[in-house]
Amino acid sequence: EEFKKVIDLVLYVFGSLGFENFTAQVSLRDPENKEKYIGEEENWVKAENAIINAAKEKGLNYVIETGEAAFYGPKLDFMVKDALGRSWQLGTIQVDYNLPERFDLTYKGSDNDLHRPVMIHRAPFGSMERFIAILLEHTGGNFPLWLMPEQAIVLSLSEKYENYTKKVLNLLENHEIRGLADNRSETMGKKIREAEMNKLPYMLIVGEQEEKDGTVSVRKHGGEDLGAMTVEQFAELINAEVNSSLKSFEV
Repeated sequence: EEFKKVIDLVLYVFGSLGFENFTAQVSLRDPENKEKYIGEEENWVKAENAIINAAKEKGLNYVIETGEAAFYGPKLDFMVKDALGRSWQLGTIQVDYNLPERFDLTYKGSDNDLHRPVMIHRAPFGSMERFIAILLEHTGGNFPLWLMPEQAIVLSLSEKYENYTKKVLNLLENHEIRGLADNRSETMGKKIREAEMNKLPYMLIVGEQEEKDGTVSVRKHGGEDLGAMTVEQFAELINAEVNSSLKSFEV
């Protein structure tokens, strides 16, 4: 049961980051070279069967690879393909009956007796450095909205709207939206072009009409014009997009 919950955690991570092209790999012992593994045969058979059954029950697209197990136990590896079609291990769950024996770990059960626990090694990201590298390559820097360092930029038509720009930024902050401002005396075309190059998800354009109406003109990364709206309406749009992207991958 706990192993399957960790599978759910990995699928949630992959779904929230848009990793859809992956294969689950059940990594087992090399049957011809068992001396390089520690532990009893009975525990290995139990752990290997438990992983295979869990993968089946969760409906995973999985393959079996012999000889890829850790020396202390079998594991379920998640192999993700990057933008160049290369496979990388970006998540692993391992069942370990052996280290609890080595460390002499026990717990007191409901029967008041001591029992040996089963250890689960869980790493939903695998190597964090490798995970970030693959994420950058996979998205081309266009992170999901919830992950973007800055979710919106306020672009003022001229420096005389600087105070209104600050007011909009404060409202964004009150709604827990990460933003910044561009009050430079540059053309709006240049500001929009630079915001697009910096992959900022939303541009909020403010000028005389927006200040008068208490609104912002919203432009989405990629050129889609969403029209004028209040900051409160924009915050609802942002929150809806964030909530829709934080989801488990459906298998």
